Amino acid sequence: MVNPRKLLSWLRKREGAMTRLLGKLVRMESSSYDQEGVNRLVSVLAREWGRRGARVSRIKPPRTAGRGDVLRCELPGGKKSGKQILVLGHTDTVYERGTLARMPFRTSGGRAYGPGALDMKAGLVIALAAVDALRAAGLVPRRGLVFLWTPDEEIGSGGSRGMIEREARRSAVALVLEPGTGVKGRLKTARKGTGEFRLEVTGRAAHAGVNPQDGINAIHELVLQVARVARFADARRGITVNADVIEGGTRTNVIAEHARARVDIRCGRARDIVGLEARFRSLRPILPGARLRVAGGFDRPPMERRRAARLFGVARSLGDVMGLRIEESSTGGGSDGNLTAALGVPTLDGLGAAGAGAHTPGEFIRTRSLTERAALLAALLAEL
Repeated sequence: MVNPRKLLSWLRKREGAMTRLLGKLVRMESSSYDQEGVNRLVSVLAREWGRRGARVSRIKPPRTAGRGDVLRCELPGGKKSGKQILVLGHTDTVYERGTLARMPFRTSGGRAYGPGALDMKAGLVIALAAVDALRAAGLVPRRGLVFLWTPDEEIGSGGSRGMIEREARRSAVALVLEPGTGVKGRLKTARKGTGEFRLEVTGRAAHAGVNPQDGINAIHELVLQVARVARFADARRGITVNADVIEGGTRTNVIAEHARARVDIRCGRARDIVGLEARFRSLRPILPGARLRVAGGFDRPPMERRRAARLFGVARSLGDVMGLRIEESSTGGGSDGNLTAALGVPTLDGLGAAGAGAHTPGEFIRTRSLTERAALLAALLAEL
């Protein structure tokens, strides 16, 4: 019988140890593009999971030269059959090696600061502590547990997506240790689908003063196209379209022959994806003689709330028993939870630490949330 209060009480005494482990992991810089750094962190985590009796596998993602390894850690459940529980997280961060010199790990006023502390090395600590708490309480989850730590979530999960989806198909539920929303750490029950389109325009160069009429200005064409796709946005339906990178031209006195833009697209409903992609692919040049190439599309489908509603109800009830107020939120950001939910797997996200400032110099967690979230995760693993 799960006693959530007992789990929380046991973990409260370990906040200091959890914070020290977090400091150790944060000081191991692990940018998505830093294979050596990521794999150094993976080696430490593999040892930690091995000490806990997990069956540990390191897997090199296909077609991803220069990326780190996926770490899969499996613990048996009390039942010999049935689907597993999948716990997801990532070892990579958005911070390049050397960031630690100007953004060192530190603690102050119940907070821990550092690159990747919130997103999401705290989640790695929470998972280990949750397993420790279950062992201390003598609890064996009914279902087998698989913890999958990926090296490329921050850059789209291109190498690990296939492994995530294979594990998801074997799973009854997926629990994602991305950080919660805000300092309250609200769980994430809905995420927008995310993608990117690339618009590439080819015009014709000419002297901007002598014979501009002989040129075709690729930048002018691109500006017209950006204005056109901006109208695809629909706030009422949760659709956003933003041209966030734009490049083109060579000199001010040369009619630009080439220009390109990268356009971020997001939507909250899976049924909007096909229509949005069709509208982008139907774009045609506006200026006579200009050529337009459109590439890209959605890489993460939306995580719709219906996939998380029941799990959130369970989490909220467990929180009530522990005296914790568990709230929910939706976000425009994507995660690997989008991938599991799209396969029909009930998915609850945002189970990592509470804090703020992800991907910024002020990134921090509330250290107390380490113990609270470890207790909630342990209770969920025992209950589901």
